[in-house]
Formats: sequence, C-alpha cells, structure tokens
Amino acid sequence: MKLNSVELHRIKLSLVAPFETSFGVQTERDVLLLKAITDAGEGWGECVAGEEPTYSSEYVEGAQEVLIRHLIPRLLNREISLADVARILRPIHGHNMAKAALEMAMLDAELRADGKSFGQFFGATRTAVDCGVSVGIHSSIPELLQTVGGYLDAGYLRIKLKIKPGWDVEPVRAVRERFGDVPLQVDANTAYSLADAKHLAELDRFDLLLIEQPLPEEEVLAHAKLARNVKTPICLDESITSAQAAADAIELGACQVINIKPGRVGGYLEGRKIHDVCVERGIPVWMGGMLETGIGRAGNVAMAAMPGFTLPGDTSASDRYYHRDITEPFVLQDGRLKVPTRPGLGVTVDREYLDSITFWSGTLGRGGMSAASG
Repeated sequence: MKLNSVELHRIKLSLVAPFETSFGVQTERDVLLLKAITDAGEGWGECVAGEEPTYSSEYVEGAQEVLIRHLIPRLLNREISLADVARILRPIHGHNMAKAALEMAMLDAELRADGKSFGQFFGATRTAVDCGVSVGIHSSIPELLQTVGGYLDAGYLRIKLKIKPGWDVEPVRAVRERFGDVPLQVDANTAYSLADAKHLAELDRFDLLLIEQPLPEEEVLAHAKLARNVKTPICLDESITSAQAAADAIELGACQVINIKPGRVGGYLEGRKIHDVCVERGIPVWMGGMLETGIGRAGNVAMAAMPGFTLPGDTSASDRYYHRDITEPFVLQDGRLKVPTRPGLGVTVDREYLDSITFWSGTLGRGGMSAASG
C-alpha cells in the first residue's frame, strides 16, 4: 500500500456534562482526526491526546506538529505494509498517541480495501461487548448517586468511579450501600503515593473489581509493593506503554489486571501484543476509553471483542459523552455495544457535520502542507 497524502482535521466537540478526574475538569474535546489517502483507498484515524499534557506528556498541538514534521513524511510515497509502519516510525521516540492515529488510519484504509472488518482482523470472538461507564468526580455524594443511578437505569453493566485524595472511601461506600452488588471499580489516575497504602486498603471492604493506576506511572515497583498491602486487585493504565512494559509489570507483581488503550500504547497492533502477553500469563484485560468519537470507539469496540477482554470496558455509548457524534452513534442495547461488521472501522464519517465543527484543516502530501485553513 502506498500513502499518497494525509488530511488533518481539528474539531471541537462539547461534552454532554463536565467530566472531572484527578487531573482536572474537561468540558469539551479538541480532537485531531486523520484521513489517510492511499493507492488502495482511504482510512480514518483519531488521536486521543488531550489539550494539555496532564494524562500523559502528549497533547494535541504537539501531536499535530510531530505528525506533520516527522511521522507522516516518513510514510509518504513509499510502498509499505502495516507491519512496516511501527518499524519506520520507531526512530522517532515516544509520541505514541500521534503514531497510533496514523497507524489507525492506515489500518482502516487497508482493511477497507481488503473487505475485512477490524473485528475480523483482530480475531473478535463476540458480536457485542459488555459496557461499563466511567463516572467523574462530583461536587457532592447525592449528585454522584443520582448520576450512577441514571447509568444503571440506562443498562451499563459496570460502574467506574474516579477518585482522588479526599474523594475516595466515602463516595465508594455510598455507591455500594445504595446500589448493592453492582460491579464496581475505581480509577485514581496516579493521584496517590505509596505512603497512602493503608488508606487505599480501606477500599478492600467494598469488594471492588480493581483499583486502577493508584500511583504515578513510573512507580511500577511501588505498585508491586502496594499490591502486597491491599487485597483489591491493582490495575495498571498509564504505566503500560508497550507489550514489554506489560510483561515487566506482570513479572514484578505490580498488577493483576491491565487496561489497554490503543492510543496510549502506540496503536492497535501494539494493543494486540499486550493482549497476547496478558492471555499467556493469565492476566485479564479490559478496554479503556479516552472520550473517543465514533471513529476511535469503533476500533476499541472491535478490539474489546477479543477473547482476553474479560471485564466490561469503558466503551460507553456515544451519548455518554456527545449530543451528536461524527459517525452513526453507538447505542447501548442490554448493556452492550455491537461490534461493527463492515470493512475497516465499519463506520461512516458525517462529512457535512465534521466540516461544520472543524476549526483547522490541512493536507500533507508530496508537495508538503497544502490547503491549510482555520
């Protein structure tokens, strides 16, 4: 397959409601989308980097810059296979989210040309996946309980509560007391230290599925020490940037569960490697979420249908985050989302709506950047 050019689009999408984590409050997404134009056809990719380098060192302006200056030029006008993409981009250190967006667009183009869906390519074993929902930090426990009740009424099969120091034990207690044995887990987004081990152990009484990323991402050994002091399984998210990182963390005893986010690890192909590493070692995995549009959600749902994904993921329905998606919406049915079956990602981008919310666009091809606007 030969990459002829790449369209880049920056759009803004308002969230249905503010979403608060230990990093801060988000009310909209500034999304970078890619459209790969190849000699075999076209494909879409989505960059999950946020506006600020808080979740990771990557941010959307930086991702756009590195794609234009360093990543896309390495792939333009050369015959490449999907297996070549990671190898060709490897000399550029880091920038996993930017690399993942480009790989995703190339993968979508190739699979569309081959008439094969993401689900088929990744060996999906289910036609629909169980869905959980991520619940942000609220200003009060009564508001939290109202939100959780609404999601359970909508059919979500698992609740994840964002926590931080000062908002942890009591919110979890309140949800468990109100909603009984609903599958429940928490996500700290690196907000604690090993000195908080005794406090985090207080969560053991609530029969949680897992505690996600309690400590900073580089403190893998500290997670192993924490795991020896709490009964609740430790799940790693930000710490897992590759299959090698996953294998090392498992061997150290730093986690009993892993959250796979394709954008965080450099793409779906690396995500598949992490899945395989975990399956070989008996470690359950689940699909994380990064507030994706229908483009990223389609790929995530397809990968979440692989056999090793045994826990409900954060693959929520489109209306969990957006009043209107840029593709046909993903709709929750009996707590599940259907795996797209059409070629490639299996979704269609609404170009009229996309154009109406685009505030910058440009095309990078053999002659350099052209048709930039905004």
